Amino acid sequence: MTDDAPAPSSRLRSLLPDLSPWRASADFRRLWMAGPVSNFGTFLTFVALPVQAKELTGSAAAVGAIGAVELVPLVVFGLYGGALADAFDKRTLIVWTEAGLGLLSVALLVNALLPDPAVWPLYAVAALSSALTSVQRPALDSLWPRIVAHEQMPAATALNSLRWTVGGVAGPALAGVVVAYAGLGWAYAADAATFAVSLAYIARIASSPASHEAAKPSLRAVAEGARYAWRRKELLGTYAVDLAAMFLAMPLTVLPFLADELDAEWALGLMYATVPLGSLLVSVTSGWASRVHRHGRMVVLAAALWGLAIAAAGVVGNVWLVLLFLTVAGGCDMVSGIFRGAMWNQTIPDELRGRLAGIELLSYSVGPTLGQVRSGSFAAWWGVRASVWSGGLACAGAVGVLALCLPKLMTYDVRTSEHAARLRERRAAAAPSASTAAAGTGGA
Repeated sequence: MTDDAPAPSSRLRSLLPDLSPWRASADFRRLWMAGPVSNFGTFLTFVALPVQAKELTGSAAAVGAIGAVELVPLVVFGLYGGALADAFDKRTLIVWTEAGLGLLSVALLVNALLPDPAVWPLYAVAALSSALTSVQRPALDSLWPRIVAHEQMPAATALNSLRWTVGGVAGPALAGVVVAYAGLGWAYAADAATFAVSLAYIARIASSPASHEAAKPSLRAVAEGARYAWRRKELLGTYAVDLAAMFLAMPLTVLPFLADELDAEWALGLMYATVPLGSLLVSVTSGWASRVHRHGRMVVLAAALWGLAIAAAGVVGNVWLVLLFLTVAGGCDMVSGIFRGAMWNQTIPDELRGRLAGIELLSYSVGPTLGQVRSGSFAAWWGVRASVWSGGLACAGAVGVLALCLPKLMTYDVRTSEHAARLRERRAAAAPSASTAAAGTGGA
Protein backbone atom coordinates (compact mmCIF):
# COMPACT_ATOMS: atom_id res chain seq x y z
CA MET A 1 0.00 0.00 0.00
CA THR A 2 1.40 3.41 -0.98
CA ASP A 3 1.68 6.26 1.50
CA ASP A 4 -1.05 8.27 -0.23
CA ALA A 5 -3.47 5.36 -0.54
CA PRO A 6 -6.47 5.68 1.80
CA ALA A 7 -6.42 3.31 4.74
CA PRO A 8 -9.23 0.72 4.95
CA SER A 9 -10.61 2.44 8.06
CA SER A 10 -10.73 5.75 6.17
CA ARG A 11 -12.62 4.17 3.29
CA LEU A 12 -15.08 2.64 5.76
CA ARG A 13 -15.70 6.01 7.43
CA SER A 14 -16.38 7.56 4.02
CA LEU A 15 -19.30 5.14 3.58
CA LEU A 16 -20.82 5.57 7.04
CA PRO A 17 -23.51 8.23 7.51
CA ASP A 18 -22.32 11.79 8.10
CA LEU A 19 -23.37 12.55 11.70
CA SER A 20 -22.57 16.26 11.65
CA PRO A 21 -26.26 17.37 11.80
CA TRP A 22 -26.81 15.06 14.78
CA ARG A 23 -23.83 16.53 16.65
CA ALA A 24 -24.63 20.15 15.80
CA SER A 25 -28.37 20.40 16.57
CA ALA A 26 -30.19 19.22 19.71
CA ASP A 27 -33.58 19.72 18.01
CA PHE A 28 -32.44 17.57 15.10
CA ARG A 29 -31.58 14.81 17.59
CA ARG A 30 -34.97 15.07 19.31
CA LEU A 31 -36.92 14.94 16.06
CA TRP A 32 -34.75 12.10 14.85
CA MET A 33 -35.35 10.06 18.01
CA ALA A 34 -39.11 10.57 17.73
CA GLY A 35 -39.08 9.26 14.17
CA PRO A 36 -38.06 5.59 14.58
CA VAL A 37 -40.43 5.13 17.51
CA SER A 38 -43.45 6.62 15.73
CA ASN A 39 -42.59 4.98 12.41
CA PHE A 40 -42.25 1.58 14.06
CA GLY A 41 -45.84 1.78 15.27
CA THR A 42 -47.10 3.31 12.05
CA PHE A 43 -45.72 0.42 10.05
CA LEU A 44 -47.45 -2.04 12.38
CA THR A 45 -50.74 -0.44 11.37
CA PHE A 46 -49.55 -0.13 7.76
CA VAL A 47 -49.44 -3.94 7.60
CA ALA A 48 -52.40 -4.65 9.90
CA LEU A 49 -54.88 -2.38 8.09
CA PRO A 50 -54.79 -4.08 4.64
CA VAL A 51 -54.63 -7.50 6.30
CA GLN A 52 -57.80 -6.71 8.26
CA ALA A 53 -59.48 -5.35 5.12
CA LYS A 54 -58.51 -8.55 3.29
CA GLU A 55 -59.91 -10.71 6.10
CA LEU A 56 -63.20 -8.79 6.23
CA THR A 57 -63.77 -8.49 2.46
CA GLY A 58 -61.56 -11.02 0.65
CA SER A 59 -61.21 -8.52 -2.21
CA ALA A 60 -58.01 -7.04 -3.67
CA ALA A 61 -60.05 -4.14 -5.04
CA ALA A 62 -61.48 -3.42 -1.58
CA VAL A 63 -57.98 -3.35 -0.13
CA GLY A 64 -56.84 -1.04 -2.91
CA ALA A 65 -59.80 1.24 -2.16
CA ILE A 66 -58.06 2.23 1.08
CA GLY A 67 -55.77 4.28 -1.13
CA ALA A 68 -58.76 5.84 -2.88
CA VAL A 69 -60.27 7.20 0.35
CA GLU A 70 -56.89 8.63 1.32
CA LEU A 71 -56.54 10.57 -1.91
CA VAL A 72 -58.89 13.55 -1.46
CA PRO A 73 -57.69 14.43 2.08
CA LEU A 74 -54.13 14.05 0.87
CA VAL A 75 -54.57 16.52 -1.97
CA VAL A 76 -56.67 19.08 -0.06
CA PHE A 77 -54.77 19.05 3.22
CA GLY A 78 -51.38 18.55 1.60
CA LEU A 79 -51.66 21.81 -0.32
CA TYR A 80 -53.38 23.78 2.44
CA GLY A 81 -51.20 22.16 5.10
CA GLY A 82 -48.19 23.63 3.35
CA ALA A 83 -49.72 27.11 3.63
CA LEU A 84 -50.42 26.47 7.33
CA ALA A 85 -46.81 25.41 7.88
CA ASP A 86 -45.60 28.72 6.43
CA ALA A 87 -48.06 30.81 8.46
CA PHE A 88 -48.03 29.19 11.92
CA ASP A 89 -45.59 27.73 14.42
CA LYS A 90 -44.33 24.49 12.93
CA ARG A 91 -43.74 22.79 16.27
CA THR A 92 -47.35 23.39 17.34
CA LEU A 93 -48.69 21.85 14.14
CA ILE A 94 -46.45 18.81 14.53
CA VAL A 95 -47.43 18.20 18.17
CA TRP A 96 -51.20 18.44 17.64
CA THR A 97 -51.26 16.30 14.50
CA GLU A 98 -49.10 13.65 16.21
CA ALA A 99 -51.62 13.52 19.06
CA GLY A 100 -54.47 13.17 16.58
CA LEU A 101 -52.77 10.31 14.78
CA GLY A 102 -52.34 8.53 18.11
CA LEU A 103 -56.08 8.81 18.80
CA LEU A 104 -56.84 7.28 15.41
CA SER A 105 -54.73 4.24 16.34
CA VAL A 106 -56.86 3.92 19.48
CA ALA A 107 -60.00 3.97 17.28
CA LEU A 108 -58.64 1.09 15.18
CA LEU A 109 -57.85 -0.83 18.37
CA VAL A 110 -61.41 -0.39 19.66
CA ASN A 111 -62.86 -1.58 16.34
CA ALA A 112 -60.56 -4.62 16.25
CA LEU A 113 -61.66 -5.66 19.75
CA LEU A 114 -65.37 -5.69 18.83
CA PRO A 115 -66.99 -9.12 18.42
CA ASP A 116 -67.77 -8.20 14.80
CA PRO A 117 -65.32 -5.53 13.56
CA ALA A 118 -66.79 -3.21 10.94
CA VAL A 119 -65.18 -2.38 7.61
CA TRP A 120 -66.14 1.30 7.44
CA PRO A 121 -63.89 2.41 10.34
CA LEU A 122 -60.88 1.21 8.36
CA TYR A 123 -61.71 3.61 5.56
CA ALA A 124 -62.68 6.44 7.92
CA VAL A 125 -59.43 6.18 9.86
CA ALA A 126 -57.45 5.94 6.63
CA ALA A 127 -59.03 9.18 5.38
CA LEU A 128 -58.56 11.06 8.67
CA SER A 129 -55.00 9.79 9.04
CA SER A 130 -54.27 11.01 5.53
CA ALA A 131 -55.60 14.47 6.43
CA LEU A 132 -53.55 14.76 9.62
CA THR A 133 -50.39 13.45 7.99
CA SER A 134 -50.87 15.94 5.16
CA VAL A 135 -50.90 18.80 7.66
CA GLN A 136 -47.97 17.43 9.66
CA ARG A 137 -45.52 16.56 6.93
CA PRO A 138 -45.14 20.04 5.38
CA ALA A 139 -44.51 21.46 8.86
CA LEU A 140 -41.98 18.74 9.61
CA ASP A 141 -40.25 18.93 6.22
CA SER A 142 -40.00 22.73 6.37
CA LEU A 143 -38.58 22.58 9.91
CA TRP A 144 -35.46 20.56 9.01
CA PRO A 145 -33.77 23.34 6.98
CA ARG A 146 -34.19 25.70 9.96
CA ILE A 147 -32.39 23.47 12.45
CA VAL A 148 -29.64 22.11 10.16
CA ALA A 149 -26.82 24.04 8.47
CA HIS A 150 -27.16 24.51 4.71
CA GLU A 151 -24.08 22.47 3.81
CA GLN A 152 -25.26 19.63 6.08
CA MET A 153 -28.60 19.13 4.30
CA PRO A 154 -27.55 16.08 2.20
CA ALA A 155 -26.28 14.42 5.39
CA ALA A 156 -29.47 15.39 7.25
CA THR A 157 -31.60 13.98 4.42
CA ALA A 158 -29.75 10.67 4.63
CA LEU A 159 -30.12 10.58 8.42
CA ASN A 160 -33.83 11.39 8.13
CA SER A 161 -34.14 8.51 5.70
CA LEU A 162 -32.43 6.30 8.25
CA ARG A 163 -34.94 7.29 10.93
CA TRP A 164 -37.74 6.19 8.63
CA THR A 165 -36.16 2.90 7.66
CA VAL A 166 -35.32 1.80 11.20
CA GLY A 167 -39.03 1.63 12.00
CA GLY A 168 -39.83 0.59 8.45
CA VAL A 169 -37.77 -2.59 8.72
CA ALA A 170 -38.66 -3.59 12.27
CA GLY A 171 -42.35 -2.61 12.08
CA PRO A 172 -43.47 -4.71 9.09
CA ALA A 173 -41.27 -7.66 10.04
CA LEU A 174 -42.75 -7.74 13.53
CA ALA A 175 -46.25 -6.92 12.30
CA GLY A 176 -46.44 -10.14 10.33
CA VAL A 177 -45.68 -12.11 13.50
CA VAL A 178 -47.93 -9.98 15.74
CA VAL A 179 -50.91 -10.15 13.39
CA ALA A 180 -50.52 -13.89 12.79
CA TYR A 181 -49.97 -14.97 16.40
CA ALA A 182 -51.26 -12.21 18.70
CA GLY A 183 -53.96 -10.57 16.62
CA LEU A 184 -54.69 -7.23 15.00
CA GLY A 185 -55.52 -5.59 18.31
CA TRP A 186 -51.96 -5.93 19.58
CA ALA A 187 -50.61 -4.25 16.45
CA TYR A 188 -52.96 -1.28 16.85
CA ALA A 189 -52.23 -1.05 20.61
CA ALA A 190 -48.48 -0.95 20.02
CA ASP A 191 -48.96 1.80 17.43
CA ALA A 192 -50.93 3.93 19.92
CA ALA A 193 -48.20 3.46 22.55
CA THR A 194 -45.45 4.61 20.17
CA PHE A 195 -47.25 7.88 19.53
CA ALA A 196 -47.11 8.66 23.25
CA VAL A 197 -43.34 8.17 23.23
CA SER A 198 -42.80 10.26 20.10
CA LEU A 199 -44.87 13.10 21.58
CA ALA A 200 -42.56 13.20 24.59
CA TYR A 201 -39.62 13.89 22.25
CA ILE A 202 -41.41 16.36 19.98
CA ALA A 203 -42.70 18.44 22.89
CA ARG A 204 -39.10 19.30 23.81
CA ILE A 205 -38.10 20.94 20.53
CA ALA A 206 -37.95 24.73 20.31
CA SER A 207 -40.81 26.70 18.81
CA SER A 208 -40.46 27.58 15.14
CA PRO A 209 -42.68 30.57 14.30
CA ALA A 210 -43.51 31.76 10.82
CA SER A 211 -40.96 33.90 8.99
CA HIS A 212 -41.72 37.59 8.56
CA GLU A 213 -42.14 37.17 4.79
CA ALA A 214 -44.62 34.28 5.08
CA ALA A 215 -48.07 34.76 3.55
CA LYS A 216 -51.28 34.06 5.45
CA PRO A 217 -52.86 30.68 4.64
CA SER A 218 -55.15 31.11 1.64
CA LEU A 219 -55.79 29.72 -1.81
CA ARG A 220 -53.76 32.61 -3.18
CA ALA A 221 -50.79 31.58 -1.03
CA VAL A 222 -51.14 27.98 -2.24
CA ALA A 223 -51.20 29.21 -5.85
CA GLU A 224 -48.07 31.29 -5.23
CA GLY A 225 -46.21 28.17 -4.13
CA ALA A 226 -47.46 26.25 -7.17
CA ARG A 227 -46.29 29.00 -9.52
CA TYR A 228 -42.83 28.94 -7.95
CA ALA A 229 -42.63 25.16 -8.38
CA TRP A 230 -43.74 25.45 -12.02
CA ARG A 231 -40.99 27.95 -12.77
CA ARG A 232 -38.36 25.64 -11.25
CA LYS A 233 -38.26 22.90 -13.91
CA GLU A 234 -35.65 20.89 -12.03
CA LEU A 235 -37.95 20.78 -9.00
CA LEU A 236 -40.88 19.98 -11.24
CA GLY A 237 -38.85 17.08 -12.60
CA THR A 238 -38.28 15.58 -9.15
CA TYR A 239 -42.02 15.72 -8.44
CA ALA A 240 -42.93 14.15 -11.78
CA VAL A 241 -40.35 11.37 -11.57
CA ASP A 242 -41.37 10.37 -8.05
CA LEU A 243 -45.09 10.54 -8.90
CA ALA A 244 -44.60 8.26 -11.91
CA ALA A 245 -42.44 5.80 -9.98
CA MET A 246 -44.85 5.46 -7.08
CA PHE A 247 -48.05 5.40 -9.14
CA LEU A 248 -46.86 2.81 -11.62
CA ALA A 249 -44.66 0.56 -9.48
CA MET A 250 -45.90 0.59 -5.88
CA PRO A 251 -46.89 -3.04 -5.16
CA LEU A 252 -47.63 -2.93 -1.41
CA THR A 253 -51.41 -3.34 -1.67
CA VAL A 254 -51.13 -6.69 -3.45
CA LEU A 255 -48.40 -8.18 -1.26
CA PRO A 256 -50.90 -10.17 0.88
CA PHE A 257 -52.21 -11.74 -2.32
CA LEU A 258 -48.73 -12.27 -3.74
CA ALA A 259 -47.74 -14.12 -0.57
CA ASP A 260 -50.79 -16.36 -0.99
CA GLU A 261 -50.00 -17.00 -4.66
CA LEU A 262 -46.43 -17.99 -3.82
CA ASP A 263 -47.72 -20.23 -1.00
CA ALA A 264 -45.62 -18.17 1.41
CA GLU A 265 -48.05 -16.55 3.83
CA TRP A 266 -45.26 -16.69 6.42
CA ALA A 267 -43.26 -14.23 4.31
CA LEU A 268 -45.82 -11.41 4.26
CA GLY A 269 -44.14 -9.43 7.04
CA LEU A 270 -40.79 -9.91 5.33
CA MET A 271 -42.22 -8.65 2.04
CA TYR A 272 -43.39 -5.45 3.71
CA ALA A 273 -40.00 -5.10 5.43
CA THR A 274 -37.82 -5.57 2.34
CA VAL A 275 -38.41 -2.15 0.77
CA PRO A 276 -37.45 -0.29 3.97
CA LEU A 277 -34.61 -2.79 4.49
CA GLY A 278 -33.13 -1.78 1.14
CA SER A 279 -33.56 1.84 2.15
CA LEU A 280 -31.83 1.14 5.45
CA LEU A 281 -28.83 -0.46 3.75
CA VAL A 282 -28.40 2.64 1.60
CA SER A 283 -28.90 4.97 4.56
CA VAL A 284 -26.21 3.37 6.71
CA THR A 285 -23.72 3.56 3.82
CA SER A 286 -24.73 7.05 2.68
CA GLY A 287 -21.48 8.88 3.39
CA TRP A 288 -20.83 9.06 -0.35
CA ALA A 289 -23.99 11.12 -0.94
CA SER A 290 -22.38 14.36 0.28
CA ARG A 291 -19.79 14.09 -2.49
CA VAL A 292 -22.36 13.88 -5.31
CA HIS A 293 -23.32 17.20 -6.91
CA ARG A 294 -25.49 16.26 -9.92
CA HIS A 295 -28.53 15.37 -7.88
CA GLY A 296 -31.03 15.31 -10.74
CA ARG A 297 -29.24 12.55 -12.62
CA MET A 298 -29.18 10.41 -9.49
CA VAL A 299 -32.93 10.90 -8.99
CA VAL A 300 -33.65 9.72 -12.54
CA LEU A 301 -31.27 6.76 -12.47
CA ALA A 302 -32.48 5.50 -9.11
CA ALA A 303 -36.18 5.83 -10.07
CA ALA A 304 -35.65 3.84 -13.27
CA LEU A 305 -33.80 1.10 -11.38
CA TRP A 306 -36.62 1.02 -8.81
CA GLY A 307 -39.07 0.20 -11.62
CA LEU A 308 -36.86 -2.53 -13.08
CA ALA A 309 -36.38 -4.15 -9.67
CA ILE A 310 -40.15 -4.16 -9.04
CA ALA A 311 -40.68 -5.72 -12.48
CA ALA A 312 -38.19 -8.45 -11.61
CA ALA A 313 -40.03 -9.13 -8.34
CA GLY A 314 -43.23 -9.67 -10.32
CA VAL A 315 -41.61 -12.04 -12.83
CA VAL A 316 -39.76 -14.46 -10.55
CA GLY A 317 -41.65 -17.24 -8.84
CA ASN A 318 -39.31 -17.91 -5.93
CA VAL A 319 -40.20 -16.06 -2.73
CA TRP A 320 -36.56 -15.48 -1.78
CA LEU A 321 -35.87 -13.84 -5.13
CA VAL A 322 -38.98 -11.72 -4.66
CA LEU A 323 -37.60 -10.58 -1.31
CA LEU A 324 -34.21 -9.84 -2.90
CA PHE A 325 -35.62 -7.70 -5.70
CA LEU A 326 -37.93 -5.82 -3.32
CA THR A 327 -34.86 -5.05 -1.19
CA VAL A 328 -33.00 -3.74 -4.24
CA ALA A 329 -36.02 -1.63 -5.12
CA GLY A 330 -36.05 -0.14 -1.63
CA GLY A 331 -32.39 0.81 -1.93
CA CYS A 332 -33.02 2.54 -5.25
CA ASP A 333 -35.98 4.42 -3.79
CA MET A 334 -33.79 5.67 -0.95
CA VAL A 335 -31.10 6.93 -3.33
CA SER A 336 -33.76 8.86 -5.21
CA GLY A 337 -35.18 10.22 -1.96
CA ILE A 338 -31.82 11.42 -0.65
CA PHE A 339 -31.12 13.53 -3.72
CA ARG A 340 -34.69 14.79 -4.10
CA GLY A 341 -34.53 16.00 -0.50
CA ALA A 342 -31.15 17.63 -1.03
CA MET A 343 -32.42 19.53 -4.09
CA TRP A 344 -35.52 20.73 -2.23
CA ASN A 345 -33.84 21.72 1.03
CA GLN A 346 -30.82 23.46 -0.52
CA THR A 347 -32.72 25.63 -2.99
CA ILE A 348 -36.21 26.56 -1.68
CA PRO A 349 -36.53 29.87 0.26
CA ASP A 350 -37.76 29.63 3.85
CA GLU A 351 -40.91 31.71 3.31
CA LEU A 352 -42.09 29.20 0.66
CA ARG A 353 -40.78 26.08 2.33
CA GLY A 354 -44.07 24.89 3.82
CA ARG A 355 -46.06 25.32 0.61
CA LEU A 356 -43.39 23.58 -1.45
CA ALA A 357 -43.26 20.84 1.19
CA GLY A 358 -47.00 20.41 0.63
CA ILE A 359 -46.40 19.94 -3.09
CA GLU A 360 -43.58 17.52 -2.28
CA LEU A 361 -45.98 15.62 -0.05
CA LEU A 362 -48.31 15.19 -3.00
CA SER A 363 -45.49 13.98 -5.23
CA TYR A 364 -44.35 11.24 -2.85
CA SER A 365 -47.76 10.42 -1.32
CA VAL A 366 -50.35 10.75 -4.06
CA GLY A 367 -48.28 8.40 -6.21
CA PRO A 368 -48.32 5.52 -3.69
CA THR A 369 -51.97 6.23 -2.85
CA LEU A 370 -53.07 6.05 -6.48
CA GLY A 371 -50.62 3.19 -6.94
CA GLN A 372 -52.58 1.16 -4.40
CA VAL A 373 -55.72 1.64 -6.46
CA ARG A 374 -53.89 0.83 -9.71
CA SER A 375 -52.16 -2.29 -8.44
CA GLY A 376 -55.27 -3.58 -6.68
CA SER A 377 -57.47 -3.03 -9.74
CA PHE A 378 -54.93 -4.58 -12.12
CA ALA A 379 -54.53 -7.56 -9.81
CA ALA A 380 -58.29 -8.11 -9.79
CA TRP A 381 -58.52 -7.89 -13.60
CA TRP A 382 -55.23 -9.34 -14.80
CA GLY A 383 -53.60 -11.23 -11.95
CA VAL A 384 -51.35 -10.31 -9.04
CA ARG A 385 -47.92 -10.96 -10.58
CA ALA A 386 -48.88 -9.31 -13.87
CA SER A 387 -49.94 -6.22 -11.92
CA VAL A 388 -46.49 -6.05 -10.32
CA TRP A 389 -44.22 -6.62 -13.33
CA SER A 390 -46.24 -4.48 -15.75
CA GLY A 391 -46.15 -1.56 -13.34
CA GLY A 392 -42.38 -1.85 -12.91
CA LEU A 393 -41.73 -1.80 -16.65
CA ALA A 394 -44.13 1.11 -17.16
CA CYS A 395 -42.28 3.01 -14.42
CA ALA A 396 -38.87 2.58 -16.06
CA GLY A 397 -40.26 3.74 -19.40
CA ALA A 398 -42.06 6.76 -17.93
CA VAL A 399 -38.96 7.91 -16.04
CA GLY A 400 -36.93 7.73 -19.26
CA VAL A 401 -39.47 9.89 -21.09
CA LEU A 402 -39.49 12.45 -18.28
CA ALA A 403 -35.69 12.66 -18.33
CA LEU A 404 -35.83 13.55 -22.02
CA CYS A 405 -38.59 16.12 -21.51
CA LEU A 406 -36.96 17.88 -18.53
CA PRO A 407 -33.31 18.60 -19.40
CA LYS A 408 -32.88 21.00 -16.47
CA LEU A 409 -33.34 18.07 -14.11
CA MET A 410 -30.51 16.18 -15.79
CA THR A 411 -28.15 19.18 -15.81
CA TYR A 412 -28.80 20.34 -12.23
CA ASP A 413 -25.58 20.81 -10.25
CA VAL A 414 -25.71 22.15 -6.69
CA ARG A 415 -22.33 23.85 -7.18
CA THR A 416 -23.62 26.05 -10.01
CA SER A 417 -27.34 26.36 -9.19
CA GLU A 418 -28.31 30.03 -8.73
CA HIS A 419 -31.08 29.01 -6.33
CA ALA A 420 -28.71 27.02 -4.12
CA ALA A 421 -26.20 29.91 -4.14
CA ARG A 422 -28.89 32.44 -3.18
CA LEU A 423 -30.15 30.35 -0.28
CA ARG A 424 -26.60 29.67 0.88
CA GLU A 425 -25.93 33.42 0.97
CA ARG A 426 -29.14 34.09 2.90
CA ARG A 427 -28.30 31.44 5.48
CA ALA A 428 -24.78 32.83 5.86
CA ALA A 429 -26.10 36.38 6.30
CA ALA A 430 -28.60 35.23 8.93
CA ALA A 431 -26.02 33.25 10.91
CA PRO A 432 -24.31 36.27 12.58
CA SER A 433 -27.70 37.66 13.67
CA ALA A 434 -28.69 34.33 15.14
CA SER A 435 -25.36 34.05 16.98
CA THR A 436 -25.78 37.56 18.40
CA ALA A 437 -29.31 36.79 19.58
CA ALA A 438 -28.17 33.55 21.20
CA ALA A 439 -25.33 35.39 22.98
CA GLY A 440 -27.76 38.00 24.27
CA THR A 441 -30.11 35.34 25.58
CA GLY A 442 -27.23 33.60 27.30
CA GLY A 443 -26.13 36.86 28.95
CA ALA A 444 -29.62 37.43 30.27
